[in-house]
Amino acid sequence: MSDSLLEALFSSAPIGLHLLDTELRVLRLNTAVPPMQDLSADDLVGRPFRDALRIVEDNEVEVLLRDVLESGDALRGRVVRARLEGEPSEERYFEITALRLLSPRGRVLGLAVTAVDVSERERGRARTRVLEAVRRRVGRTLDPSVSGEELVGAVVPEFADVAIVEVVDSVLRGDEPPLAPLPPDTPLMRTAFRSGQDSPRQARPVGDVRRLPAPTPFSQALADLRPRVVPLRPSDPWLPADPARAEAMRASRCHTLLVVPLALRDAALGLVSLYRAGASPPFDADDRQLAVELAAHTALGIDNARRYVREHAVAALVQRRLLPRRPESHTSLQAAFLSVTGADPGAWYDTIALSGARTALVVGKVSGRGLNAAATMGRLRTVVRSLSAFDLAPDELMARLHDTAAELAAERADLPLGDPLRRETLTADCVYAVHDPLVGTCVMAAAGSLAPVLMLPDRTVTVPDCPAGPSLATGEDAPFATVEFGVPEGSVLVFASDPRITAHLARSPGPPRLAPDHGERSLRDLCDDIVYALPDGLDAGDAAVIVARVRPFSPDGFASWRLDADPFSVATARSRVRKQLTAWHVDTETAYKAQLIVSELVTNALRYGAPPIELRLIHDRTLTCEVRDHGPAAPHLRHARVVDEGGRGLFIVSQLAQAWGTRFTASGKTVWTEQSLPGEEG
Repeated sequence: MSDSLLEALFSSAPIGLHLLDTELRVLRLNTAVPPMQDLSADDLVGRPFRDALRIVEDNEVEVLLRDVLESGDALRGRVVRARLEGEPSEERYFEITALRLLSPRGRVLGLAVTAVDVSERERGRARTRVLEAVRRRVGRTLDPSVSGEELVGAVVPEFADVAIVEVVDSVLRGDEPPLAPLPPDTPLMRTAFRSGQDSPRQARPVGDVRRLPAPTPFSQALADLRPRVVPLRPSDPWLPADPARAEAMRASRCHTLLVVPLALRDAALGLVSLYRAGASPPFDADDRQLAVELAAHTALGIDNARRYVREHAVAALVQRRLLPRRPESHTSLQAAFLSVTGADPGAWYDTIALSGARTALVVGKVSGRGLNAAATMGRLRTVVRSLSAFDLAPDELMARLHDTAAELAAERADLPLGDPLRRETLTADCVYAVHDPLVGTCVMAAAGSLAPVLMLPDRTVTVPDCPAGPSLATGEDAPFATVEFGVPEGSVLVFASDPRITAHLARSPGPPRLAPDHGERSLRDLCDDIVYALPDGLDAGDAAVIVARVRPFSPDGFASWRLDADPFSVATARSRVRKQLTAWHVDTETAYKAQLIVSELVTNALRYGAPPIELRLIHDRTLTCEVRDHGPAAPHLRHARVVDEGGRGLFIVSQLAQAWGTRFTASGKTVWTEQSLPGEEG
């Protein structure tokens, strides 16, 4: 019975049986296993075990088998690769188990080795690993070209020897993918290439854009959106249509092509071309099905990235339309805008010309991304511009902006439950600074940590100590504080919507070396130097930056007088204004209107204000008249009735001046007017 059982196992068992001596040479083996189907047992008796099974990793397996001989510990479930002869050769997987054989006296006789063909199981596991790798890696970024690089990195060399991804060029720019069949003149960009070979050969470089030659398996796959497994032969009739690709395939010894369209909802996004070369087995039906799943996941990632690219392009366009094209600058302050490229359209900058030759500098950033962030940014920028027209102090303006942002956040919270915007918390940071060239100071308030960097003429760098107020729309009611600091002539101020930029400029020794002659260089050069000084790992996003340089305001450009609190001061004020405007060569009509304006403003200050009273003229891009007193009463415009003997002063002023207003200080108020000068309009 024992002899019969042994004979039956060696002649008919579906698993491989091998008897090996102590030198790992074959004494007897089962001829039913695939490596033995074209050989006889006599051909392999006496030869090494690796020849009987045609094992690829023969050195490692021999080490394990010799360890079994020495220790007696069985080797179980070891999977090895074997290569069968053929054109092309076939690769199989076997699970081997090795047991040491002993004589009745305990002498080592050799090994009994079984080999079970587990090729299908291992290939299934390999496909599963590739699919999991693609699902884990592909689609992590919102760049459609990077999705192709992630795919080829996941499939080479585990699934294919060469992988190529080509995407419709318009899809990379965010456009809708064309419906199949793809027009023959549609350009595709090669976005990714990966080869497991030592000296890879590709027909076209990554980044090349051109249409696919037709008819080829590639053009056909984009016509009917079906995958194809194509055995590659030199006589294939489609090879002359694409000679560069045919030469690359020949040089890489590719024998099988698996071409899969990147498709989504009957639209063609691109193409995945997978090759197997050399001793690798050809693609089969299971490989084709796996490639379809890989391409479907990649197409979804590319389409998501395409949608983001499109939304970002639209949001960036909206942002550019909402932001000023060029800064408003007075004679005493030269400003330039800088946008650090990124993906956040919620950042904004602004410069606002105020009365008294002052300039407001504004930088802010809204949370979120896309069109919603750009739209909210535009609303907040409009609110800041509207509030600045009232000459509010920076802390008061920031408090009112905080209330407006809270209302916008409440509107967002009331959106329907299904609206994804409702789940995005609205917050914003903003800094508002007012530069006054006549006193050489800057007054600032901030929501969030957006303090500027001040580069002084002596090349030292400081950061004004401004208490950071709560971010806008956070629900915190903490008051906003102001800080006033000096800005000497020749100083450079850098405001940024991302505090990492200003923090880097402040703590590094870069800014002094960044612009050792920053008082003489152009602001555009300074902006470039700031960009060059930012490290790659700073991750500042799309920061909005203002670079402003303080220039001297001519002492001859303004004049001020202290007036007595008596009616004769009106005539005195007119006389001094007339003489000063004559010295400035102001035209007669403008000078006459200015005298009337000053008469009315001084009269109002004498009647309703409190001494001391001060008159100031500023000759800048406009002619500014200011009357300052210490009274708390605010003037307001009204239309006098026919029988009224007074009440027409401010009405007259509003008709004569281009603009007028009132700004309050801790010690009183200032009523100002602006008149345009000939040649200064616009």
